[in-house]
Amino acid sequence: MAKTKRRYVCQACGGVSHRWQGQCPDCSEWNSLVEDTPASVFSMKHDLSSGGKKIQFVALDAPSEALERRSTGLAEFDRALGGGLVPGSAILMGGDPGIGKSTLLLQAAASISRNGQDVVYVSGEEAAGQVRMRAERLGHKDAPIQLASATSVRDILTTLNGMEPPALLVIDSIQTMHSDTIEGAPGTVSQVRGCAFELIRYAKESGVALILVGHVTKDGTIAGPRVLEHMVDVVMSFEGERSHQYRILRALKNRFGAVDEIGVFAMAGKGLEEVSNPSLLFLSGQEAPVAGSAIFPAIEGTRPVLIEIQALIVRLQSGATPRRAVVGWDSGRLAMLLAVLESRCGLNFSTAEVYLNVSGGYRLQDPAADLAVAAALVSALADKPLPTKSVWIGEISLAGEIRPVAHSGLRMREAAKLGFDKGFGPPDGDRDGSGITYENLSGLFKLVDRIVASS
Repeated sequence: MAKTKRRYVCQACGGVSHRWQGQCPDCSEWNSLVEDTPASVFSMKHDLSSGGKKIQFVALDAPSEALERRSTGLAEFDRALGGGLVPGSAILMGGDPGIGKSTLLLQAAASISRNGQDVVYVSGEEAAGQVRMRAERLGHKDAPIQLASATSVRDILTTLNGMEPPALLVIDSIQTMHSDTIEGAPGTVSQVRGCAFELIRYAKESGVALILVGHVTKDGTIAGPRVLEHMVDVVMSFEGERSHQYRILRALKNRFGAVDEIGVFAMAGKGLEEVSNPSLLFLSGQEAPVAGSAIFPAIEGTRPVLIEIQALIVRLQSGATPRRAVVGWDSGRLAMLLAVLESRCGLNFSTAEVYLNVSGGYRLQDPAADLAVAAALVSALADKPLPTKSVWIGEISLAGEIRPVAHSGLRMREAAKLGFDKGFGPPDGDRDGSGITYENLSGLFKLVDRIVASS
């Protein structure tokens, strides 16, 4: 029999190498290559064209039973999922340690179980007594959840096959699961891939909604093989700073709903509380206008959210190198905007330190925030507040032009609901039905004239 070839798989990116190296050649991560032996080796002469069972094909328009979504009891959780749990779906939820993943899932499991549906919660990281202590602190000790502490996938599936399929199965976490048919320690690429495949197959065959909790790397990506994200139906990220009480549940992939939909929660003494109006969450609520503060109407999935962007400019007296500090936005995009403001508008930021912050621990990725950031920077540089009750929206090009963005009408209508009466953006922005006084800004020079040259 031919000797099985050794291979080494990177625990960070899933790359394969046929010899061990200190650094992964694909992602340059150090000490991440772990030996991974295939479970079986098939001969190239093996014929797979016969011996299997015949599969049945159906027409695309064939009548089928509609899948009814199941509510988690948490409106923000349902919103991020696209309307609730779909039977037979597999959900992967990642997030930093201590951010509240287990707390959120325990609250959702308790709510579902109280509605008369069976819920199985399997923890591979904590003992059953520790989970009960958390449930008591959250006020869900009396919830009829079937709780177990186990790491063997064989034991878990054997137990589940001997009972009625539950409505929800929670595995916390997939990196702690172990299969005795696969070589390697729990958390290795082969173990994570194999255990996830068996659990997802059970969920698809039995119609159980499966939630897998995933660890994350130092870069914020879900640990393990990238194929894990392709195997599941929904990939969710639970984000937030532990120094802030607010958490954002974001859908990064969703086969049953909108991508980038978010649910907003606030961490309180008795668990996570839903935030029904996140726009009020990210606004400072200051009555007096402050220089360097601009309001941007962002879009997360189908939800408009108003966010405050704050800028601070500090002039240096000596010849020290000025500092650029950014929280919640892309530092490279800030450098680009500063260059455009200096080149196209004649403003001088080279001798000043620039600090930019997105309030509430929010992380912005929308290019439509360019105009709001530029307005905050110019306002801070001139030490002149922006017009009160105003919002700013638009993408800025390297030529200093302000370009239109998507869903501008929806953004403006959300701003009008919260009492804003002025909007600034590109000339062809859609603001129909918003009731906001809209001012066209075709270029950055008009923005500078509007702020710096104003009395």
